[in-house]
Amino acid sequence: MSRQFATLDDAGDVHGKVALVRVDLNMPMHDAVVTDLTRARAVAPTILELADAGAKVLLLAHFGRPKGERNSTMSTSLIQGAVADVLGREVMFIPEVAGPVVEQTIGIFRPGDIGLLENTRFWQGEEANDADFARAIAANGDLYVNDAFSAAHRAHASTEALAHMLPAYAGRAMQAELDALDKALGQPEPPVAAVVGGAKVSTKLAVLEHLVGRVQHLIIGGGMANTFLAARGVNVGKSLCEHDLTGQADAIMAAADRAGCTVHLPYDVVVATEFAANPPSLRTCNVHEVAADEMILDIGPRAVEALADVLKTCRTLVWNGPLGAFETQPFDTATVTLARTAAALSAEGSLVSVAGGGDTVAALNHAGVAGDFSYVSTAGGAFLEWMEGRELPGVAALAR
Repeated sequence: MSRQFATLDDAGDVHGKVALVRVDLNMPMHDAVVTDLTRARAVAPTILELADAGAKVLLLAHFGRPKGERNSTMSTSLIQGAVADVLGREVMFIPEVAGPVVEQTIGIFRPGDIGLLENTRFWQGEEANDADFARAIAANGDLYVNDAFSAAHRAHASTEALAHMLPAYAGRAMQAELDALDKALGQPEPPVAAVVGGAKVSTKLAVLEHLVGRVQHLIIGGGMANTFLAARGVNVGKSLCEHDLTGQADAIMAAADRAGCTVHLPYDVVVATEFAANPPSLRTCNVHEVAADEMILDIGPRAVEALADVLKTCRTLVWNGPLGAFETQPFDTATVTLARTAAALSAEGSLVSVAGGGDTVAALNHAGVAGDFSYVSTAGGAFLEWMEGRELPGVAALAR
């Protein structure tokens, strides 16, 4: 992770130059209205910094999955107004990404003007990472800025090939993300703890295998913990559990032992015979007391208290996934309690906390502490692949 990246600080005088800026504006819509502006707000600082410096800013973005064909329901023209509102500037829609239409538009642009190009995925060359397609886009630009970490795990023309054809820089959101990730796992201050939760071990095997060699404490929650408990001979009743993966769970625990990493599994749990809000069968018990007709739905209070004590001894935390079935009360208790502990330690300066992944962001927002973590990544797939230790094509292409 600890590579050098050129940032906007290295771009020099951009006045009058055309900046091709890759952003992630793949925002949810309902009844033709964007319902969550998070991604537009994240890239606004980069766009405005370039525009205020006199660059002609052209935004490259995908929207939905049009599979290489024009589709009016996935045109970036649909999000033009929302982007303009967030920026507080006029944004011109340009119905192409390359060629004479773009060239002519640049000709009438004044320094500081902003244009939104059509959906890059309307062209098959985008997802094929086609060099000729990237070259056609590059022909109208003077510099390339990538501010879309959430798309950096895909080797597409606008995220990877284009970076090799123009002077390439990380935008401010990308820069913040890379700095935070470097502090979390690249060059972290030990001891390092990782919280990994979620429903299934199968989706996080590579993450767990990578982390045991990088962290001192691995805290496993969610349905994943049940598979690890089963691997240790615990009868988990009718809990969500991947019994066919207990061998892999054993191997991960053995690797952790060899690496000096402590794996933390719950020893008291919250169970019920049905998965519903506040069910009458709700009770807390030791993991060895789960009945055959019960399912584990959250980590118990004693285990959470012990995990909070672990975090108090750590300097760095990386978090991906909830500890229980947090969408349904009261099975959000463990996630909320531990998240608030991590947030308080971060606020007092004793812990660098980096969290990411869709469920994780939702859980931290639900706990009311997303703003108190050192950094919260809204990138789903890219964050997970980074936790697996994989090189992200869009990031590697920016390395100096």
